[in-house]
Amino acid sequence: MLRPLVRRAARAFSTAPAASLRPAFLSSRLNVFVSHEADPINGNVIAKEIRQEIRQDVFAFQQRCGRFPGLAVLLIGERKDSQTYVRMKQKACDEVGITSSTHLFSDRVDEETILDCINDLNHDSSVDGILVQLPLPSHLNEKLIIASCSKTKDVDGLHPANVGQVLLEGSNAGFVPCTPRGCIELIKRSGCSIEGKHAVVLGRSNIVGKPVSLLLQAENATVTMCHSRTIDLPSIVRSADIVVAAIGKPNFVKGDWIKPGATVIDVGINVVDDPTRKCGYRLVGDVDFNEVRNVAGALTPVPGGVGPMTIAMLLSNTLKSAEASVKRQTKAKHAC
Repeated sequence: MLRPLVRRAARAFSTAPAASLRPAFLSSRLNVFVSHEADPINGNVIAKEIRQEIRQDVFAFQQRCGRFPGLAVLLIGERKDSQTYVRMKQKACDEVGITSSTHLFSDRVDEETILDCINDLNHDSSVDGILVQLPLPSHLNEKLIIASCSKTKDVDGLHPANVGQVLLEGSNAGFVPCTPRGCIELIKRSGCSIEGKHAVVLGRSNIVGKPVSLLLQAENATVTMCHSRTIDLPSIVRSADIVVAAIGKPNFVKGDWIKPGATVIDVGINVVDDPTRKCGYRLVGDVDFNEVRNVAGALTPVPGGVGPMTIAMLLSNTLKSAEASVKRQTKAKHAC
């Protein structure tokens, strides 16, 4: 009795188009589940494409305006991860033709010194973007320092005025925070439609969780935000077509939390011990990659997913700031 059903199921599996088999073939009559592996969303490849586009636009800008866009980075303290991120940003700037400078301070620097530096950069016409590398030493007022950056040079998108613009205008805002914007670009460029989908965001931070939820809403998704107080978190995540995990806990999201075929964006970067590696550790995301890749339709790796996109969006914002600066200067000349 079962043999004809099994043969029909096998024929369906062997002849069906590949798209119809993703994320899995499930026969409700036989309860047969054929596993698959999620399409990788390669942030390195997508970011490289974006950097190539930016490079062309940067050199076109230089031909029109006689200068290259400029980015200034403030690095406070000696955190190894912050130093690594700043080096990566400098390398990316060099690659696309953006002039970059780094202002180094000890972790004991006083607040007034930092504010004076930012004030000088605010008035430096060769500087289009200012980025304060976070996190800051505990004795410094992070909100005050971020707010002291000119909103027209806040290429990290963290100034209160720019955050408000994201609320009102979504991705059309002046400067969209780099990591959330990178998440949206990854989803779009991987071929996933956002409109009408149910998106679940894990984490409500000001840097990622809150702005990415606003951007998803602006793309006409229905958004649920989850956090440490959310009740029955797995069942909520399981209802999502799109999952953005930014909760800061290694391998937190498990395979049985994910709806088959969902798109999963893993923002987390966590260090875990790994005695098999020479360095003694490895980087993992907030998503249990080995479990989730057998259920999701598309999934970002860590590393190589969201990280490269964050830097690409920083470059894009810096170029955007330079173009806006030229327009303001031209308008001011005409007004005179």
